[in-house]
Amino acid sequence: MKSAAIVKSTSPEPPEKSARKHVIGLTGGIATGKTTVANTISAAYGLTILDADLYAREAVAIDSPILAAIADRYGAQILKPDGSLDRPQLGKIVFANEAERRWLESQIHPFVRRCCDRDLATASDPALYVVPLLFETDAIERVDEAWVVWCEPDEQLERLMQRDGLDLDTARQRIIAQMPLTEKCDRADLVLDNSGTGDRWQEVVRDRLG
Repeated sequence: MKSAAIVKSTSPEPPEKSARKHVIGLTGGIATGKTTVANTISAAYGLTILDADLYAREAVAIDSPILAAIADRYGAQILKPDGSLDRPQLGKIVFANEAERRWLESQIHPFVRRCCDRDLATASDPALYVVPLLFETDAIERVDEAWVVWCEPDEQLERLMQRDGLDLDTARQRIIAQMPLTEKCDRADLVLDNSGTGDRWQEVVRDRLG
């Protein structure tokens, strides 16, 4: 792991990028601390957060067309009594089956893109686009630079187990289902080491944003 490493991105720029606000894509592995890092950066530098996870929750709100499609595919057991999505139940399905995960992403990602475009119009410049699947989707084509939040693998596993109440095998399965964190770091313009309780990464951001 190369802390605070900077490498040139090989992702192609979409033709319209020059006319857009500068967008920093923030990603990382599951439970590496993306939300904490994003909130700290936003508070310190006044950057608007465009949060793909929040948009994804909006996509599957009660009575939404996407939630209806999910229920049609997996049955009523995927819903809670109040009609909302049972996320742990859905997670058991999609993290165990790549094809189903791809199908779910195909339903949600277009909605997320539209929400990002909507909110970018009134966002700060630069803006911070927090996307768990930045490199795995076309989201990488919508940002000007990619920052990756990293932490030690054992710490990531422990954080995930504590946060989501998962057993060891399930937590490992969810980490393995994602692009390896080392690969994300290799493709990043900036790597933020969020291991432990320190704030080493904040100095790296300070050097970048001033």
